[in-house]
Amino acid sequence: MKYILASASPRRKELLTQAGFQFEIIPSLAEETYTKTAPSEIVMELAFQKAEDVFRRYGQKNCVIIGADTIVVYRDEILGKPADQAEAYDMLSMLADRTHQVYTGVSLIISKKGKVHTRTFYESTDVTFCPICKEDLRAYVESGEPLDKAGAYGIQGSFAIHVRCISGDYSNVVGLPVCRLYQELLKEFTSPLSPEI
Repeated sequence: MKYILASASPRRKELLTQAGFQFEIIPSLAEETYTKTAPSEIVMELAFQKAEDVFRRYGQKNCVIIGADTIVVYRDEILGKPADQAEAYDMLSMLADRTHQVYTGVSLIISKKGKVHTRTFYESTDVTFCPICKEDLRAYVESGEPLDKAGAYGIQGSFAIHVRCISGDYSNVVGLPVCRLYQELLKEFTSPLSPEI
């Protein structure tokens, strides 16, 4: 069984590697558009688009395509990747001393024994920031780290000093809920990480 990650995210690559998966990376080229309105449905729709794109281009027998999408939500507003430093600063100022949600959708396209089917799910994690002074916000924004991250922060980076607490799966906030991923794969395979699969 061959695992293919339909994402160029270095964070998802690191999470899968740490979890013991051997996999190939084939980034999705799908244009990300969604028709849903609920955050949970949006991330599942986008994750499926990514997995389907890679499967259509590179699908083969005995493979699992893993598509994923992560969004940050505060008071029903979706916070994507900031366009520039000013937007990153505004996002983080809004989230400081408050709780927001991180949603990650995962879509698995599983091809085995001549049949293809899909498992799509999501995880949600509450993240609470401490109050953050303007100087710290400026320094973080000027580091450039926020610009490629939904919500303008990476919990696994230097911004971790401002995270008061989380409720839910930490790896979900990083970009891939590996525990849930493994549990879903267990429903398909006796031992998802076995080299004999």
